[in-house]
Amino acid sequence: MSGGRGTIRIAAASAHFGRDLEFDLARVAKLIADARGAGAALLVLPDAALGGYLADLRHPDPEALPPALDPDGPQVKRVCALAAEMVVCVGYCEAAGGLRYNSAVCVSGDGVLGRHRKVHLPAGEVAAYASGDRFDAFDTPAGRVGMLIDYDKTFPESARSLALDGAEIIACLSAWPASITNRAPRMAQDRQSRLFDLYDCARAAENQVVLASSNQTGAMGGMRFLGQAKVVGPGGDILARTWSRAGLAVAELDVAAEIATARRVLHHLAERRPAGYRMVPS
Repeated sequence: MSGGRGTIRIAAASAHFGRDLEFDLARVAKLIADARGAGAALLVLPDAALGGYLADLRHPDPEALPPALDPDGPQVKRVCALAAEMVVCVGYCEAAGGLRYNSAVCVSGDGVLGRHRKVHLPAGEVAAYASGDRFDAFDTPAGRVGMLIDYDKTFPESARSLALDGAEIIACLSAWPASITNRAPRMAQDRQSRLFDLYDCARAAENQVVLASSNQTGAMGGMRFLGQAKVVGPGGDILARTWSRAGLAVAELDVAAEIATARRVLHHLAERRPAGYRMVPS
């Protein structure tokens, strides 16, 4: 684990994004400006911020998919320029080798710092995206970061892989909707709303890392997105949140010091017993 950076501010965004790339980039610029005004060193934007998410998760229309973008193309370069001295994570649909990936990129004004392709695809996404195959942490001016997208955070192994790779901060980028099959009359009673918060807190606490969780708001097709952006400390405590509103959750903390405090007595990663775990072949 790297250290010595002292106190920084981390921001996670709730916002709506659609198919209009120019509109999306203007919203990205506004959120970066707002995060900069709040003194943030790291901003985590939602999944599918460049081009929007699927309009139908169960039966995606192949003629209405998000635009597939070059991972080194003009849109990513524009986010790099907007980021300047900040570290910014943003989600998009990646075009690569004739395939489409639900992807995220972490950038600063110096260029791309890290990339992630969503590994765990729920049933409907299989028709729209290919699956990634790895979880890697990477160094940034804000600390060592790893990224997860949406459904990735449902699986403990995802965040654990990043923590074992030295991630101090896990950026969870989401376009996470309310329950599609069992709609609740109030968002607070929604099953997916409860799980979204539960996974955020559990992944932070079990790995004793900081977690910044972004999400889309508004609606796309028949889906309502939850918002609920938040920053979670290494003890699983929510330090800042947006609830269901659009906006920024901003928390100020010394990441290395908070992690060291959380691991002082019980160090989950060091006290694992891998020899006793059943490893089921994939």
